[in-house]
Amino acid sequence: MSEFDIWNYRPSTGYRQGVDLVGYKVEATDGTIGKIDKHSEDVGSSYLVVDVGTWIFGRRVLLPAGTIELIDTAEEKVYVDRTKEQIEAAPEFDEAKQGGEPGYLERFSRYYGQPHM
Repeated sequence: MSEFDIWNYRPSTGYRQGVDLVGYKVEATDGTIGKIDKHSEDVGSSYLVVDVGTWIFGRRVLLPAGTIELIDTAEEKVYVDRTKEQIEAAPEFDEAKQGGEPGYLERFSRYYGQPHM
């Protein structure tokens, strides 16, 4: 992986501030993994929340914005640089903890391999 900030969108992704990514399909390197439930545009802590489960067994994971390779607004797809297995094995996203714990994003930084600054 190249040197970049995992919590910011890469300039090469085609990301434009204000574009609503909710509902876009997420394409891992080896196929479709789920749909975006939520996304953050916060500088230094931007991320996607992806629903990777079926409607009965829904599971949401967080993907830092730096994992995005390309955003295709015409097809409503976001391509990321992780496999389905890597995404499915990520820690589950817990919105209640995310809002209340200052170091919450740190566990995702460790999982995705770069410390959060």
